[in-house]
Amino acid sequence: MFVDRVKIFVKGGDGGNGCVSFRREPYVPRGGPDGGVGGRGGDVVLVGVGHQNTLLPLRYHREYRADRGEHGGPSNRTGGTGEDLLVSVPPGTAAREEATGAPIGEVLREGERLVVARGGRGGRGNRSYLSNRNRAPSVAEPGLPGEERWLQLDLKLIADVGLLGLPNAGKSTLLSRISAARPKVGDYPFTTVTPVLGVVEVDDASFVAADIPGIIEGAHAGAGLGLHFLRHVERTRVLLHVVDASGTSGRDPGEDLRLVREEVRRWDEGLLERPQVVAATKRDALVSPDPLPDLAREAARLGLAVIPVSAVTGEGLLELKRALRQQVEAAGERVAALEQR
Repeated sequence: MFVDRVKIFVKGGDGGNGCVSFRREPYVPRGGPDGGVGGRGGDVVLVGVGHQNTLLPLRYHREYRADRGEHGGPSNRTGGTGEDLLVSVPPGTAAREEATGAPIGEVLREGERLVVARGGRGGRGNRSYLSNRNRAPSVAEPGLPGEERWLQLDLKLIADVGLLGLPNAGKSTLLSRISAARPKVGDYPFTTVTPVLGVVEVDDASFVAADIPGIIEGAHAGAGLGLHFLRHVERTRVLLHVVDASGTSGRDPGEDLRLVREEVRRWDEGLLERPQVVAATKRDALVSPDPLPDLAREAARLGLAVIPVSAVTGEGLLELKRALRQQVEAAGERVAALEQR
């Protein structure tokens, strides 16, 4: 089961208490205070795990508490630090405070760590209160409590290419033909209700493509599966618009392209600045009049390339994969150049 949003409770470990102790040895009168400091509590840490691609395990285990620090001891012994609690999440997980909505951070790569609840500081022992005015302090400080909060975790899939289009435009079938992914395919809208990833191989290179559930008008405001899929588009480098260009649906493919782009724009206008390609699908089921010229004119107006394809006959699939690979590599070079600045 694919789960991309969960709510969990996290609490850092409490700090250990300071110790009240006095040195007691033969021939050492008035040895003075020697109570040690308590240990610091452990942190709750999100850790990116590459083989995990869902938040499902966190749905059934919703409370995470790190170990508390050990108490200070006599002879100025400092308490041991509490062990950090590591919570495995898939790369692409964003955390925010559930009560306020304030963002805490993101885990974008395998092995990357994000502290979401810090442990409390250990309390000072009575040795720390020694002064010229108080030579025998009999007080110690309790450890501070660790941070605690409810978190909302959102998984935003990390893919090179995101397949966008209206329901039943042929996205799942197309992904199954250009990659080894096997998404559910059916001749009805919203066959795909969760994103599906597939690795596309072409000319000794590969990239990851994501089949996103279909868009309908008003998706940016949550209509259909809108809010459940749009966040997955945010981390794709290239957008692939999948448009039914067979004419069998009776829809205007140029209008379909405009509708999808408008929903993306209203969600995040910056997404339309990314490289985009248009795949004109279902060309094996063509009816008259051919809608491709109208789609090509609309795409040309937007500065986009159109590639006619058929998942049934294989027409145009190699050309499409090569075009996507070229755009992905170009996008990667731009990102690398920006990181070097």
